[in-house]
Amino acid sequence: MSFKEQLSDKRKELRELRKAIPETFAGFVAMEQAASADAALDHKQKEYVALGIGIAIRCDACIVSHVNALVRLGATREEIADVSGMAVQMGGGPGLMYAAKALAAYDEFTAES
Repeated sequence: MSFKEQLSDKRKELRELRKAIPETFAGFVAMEQAASADAALDHKQKEYVALGIGIAIRCDACIVSHVNALVRLGATREEIADVSGMAVQMGGGPGLMYAAKALAAYDEFTAES
């Protein structure tokens, strides 16, 4: 399954979860919006942090979601690779495998359709 298909499937799953637990979901969205807001770090910088954590903890959906957000925010392939390198350092060998996944996701999201 492509990264774009994974993102679409996860969004469908999240819509269903939102229907099942609307108050909890709304609370999470509020927390995400507050955490992502520009402050000492801007939103793009915070997405880099989130991607690094997603790689280090080996969260497929996190990688796809945050790479997609970073593409929309103008991230370059080199920036994704640099963040991936730091995540590898933090995550060890398994982080290396997920960093490769993050870079492949970037390549797919930026490829001409």
